Amino acid sequence: MGGFFGTISKEKCVNDLFYGTDYNSHMGTKRGGMATYSPESGFKRSIHNIESSYFRSKFEDELDKFNGNAGIGVISDTDPQPIIINSHLGKFAIVTVAKINNLAELENELLSKNMHFAEFSSGKTNQTELVALLIIQGHSFKEGIENVFNKVKGSCSMLILTENGIIAARDKWGRTPIVIGKKGGAYAVTSESCSFPNLDYQTERYIGPGEIVRIFHDHVEEIRPANREMQICSFLWVYYGFPTSSYEGRNVELARFESGLKMGKKDTSDADCVCGIPDSGIGQGLGYAEGKGIPYHRAITKYTPTWPRSFTPSNQERRNLVAKMKLIPNRAMLEGKRIIFCDDSIVRGTQLRDNVKILYEYGAKEVHMRIGCPPLVYGCPFLGFSASKTDLELITRRIIKEFEGDENKNVEKYADPSTPEYKRMVDRIAAEFGLTSLKFNTIETLIEAIGLPRCKVCTHCFDGSSTF
Repeated sequence: MGGFFGTISKEKCVNDLFYGTDYNSHMGTKRGGMATYSPESGFKRSIHNIESSYFRSKFEDELDKFNGNAGIGVISDTDPQPIIINSHLGKFAIVTVAKINNLAELENELLSKNMHFAEFSSGKTNQTELVALLIIQGHSFKEGIENVFNKVKGSCSMLILTENGIIAARDKWGRTPIVIGKKGGAYAVTSESCSFPNLDYQTERYIGPGEIVRIFHDHVEEIRPANREMQICSFLWVYYGFPTSSYEGRNVELARFESGLKMGKKDTSDADCVCGIPDSGIGQGLGYAEGKGIPYHRAITKYTPTWPRSFTPSNQERRNLVAKMKLIPNRAMLEGKRIIFCDDSIVRGTQLRDNVKILYEYGAKEVHMRIGCPPLVYGCPFLGFSASKTDLELITRRIIKEFEGDENKNVEKYADPSTPEYKRMVDRIAAEFGLTSLKFNTIETLIEAIGLPRCKVCTHCFDGSSTF
């Protein structure tokens, strides 16, 4: 999906920019980039490929070249960023967290207006450059960003480094978060509030859906007020978010713990202990153990030094390898045990298949799986949270096709936990992986754990409900 960080200070900002951007590294795996501005030396930019290494290792040796007291950085799962533009609005650098479903349509529209594209990624138009070109169609940054909001089908949040402050604009439906932090003589703005504590920033406020602000070192100006309606992605709390981050004032780890707690209190299965699948299943597992009143054991440990998230490599064979290699089971904690394992989600089932097989091989007597969200039945048209290219890559759609002969037939019934179709699908998934039992969270429990009104949270991938 991606994440960004920006800061503006009375002092040189590069250290805060470097470490603040790095704290978004869990949000993407393809490109990392930073840009700074100073009146003396102008804009400085650097972009590196981080598919086979980490952000810090790519940028640490070149930090001294970045000057100025204002900068933006990005961890991108899409294109090389930032893009630097010289336009009638002035010079600016821009980073985005976006999924643009009508990219080709907008590209043709801009080309018809005699615009041109200079930045390409794997032979395709760079979507951040496209956003920049949509912005300069306006007579002001406000008008240009509103043009993006009106034109883009999908979602788009952005930071713009100008010669006079940093502009932050959140997606019009608020699908991705932006939070502002403050410390003496400096402001910061980021996708992930986990960037703040170790840099001594205090969360000041959350930017609202469609809101546009300009940030200076000593104050924040509102350019466009927030929209009233919001559809922030519920999957941020399930999987993507870092445990210490908060969105709309709702902490990620607390939501996972509360979700597990509620599920554990309802569970009647007999088991000896609970184990969370690292990383994002741990909070749920701890809550589950407390709710059910049985011990939490660390029967699986993630090998953290080298393995990234399992679904992010573009090559399916490599995704399968990573899914297997990054988690190490502990035979001493598994042997002879009836264990409830908590995980965030099941997308394709690749990781689950490999995990369950080795758990039994290492002596687990029973393997119960509890999933922190409902079954993923609909592909997400708003955010790039999965490498899946079609809905058929979802294990639920494969099973629906197996049952119905068409992966799109009666989908709404399979998404409804009160129907026999839903039960049949869940039982089929459990049987495919040899699970003793399998239960998914409900949307109602997930929303309760997140703590926001349901109308403000997008649950489209579970129930197909968002038509915006």
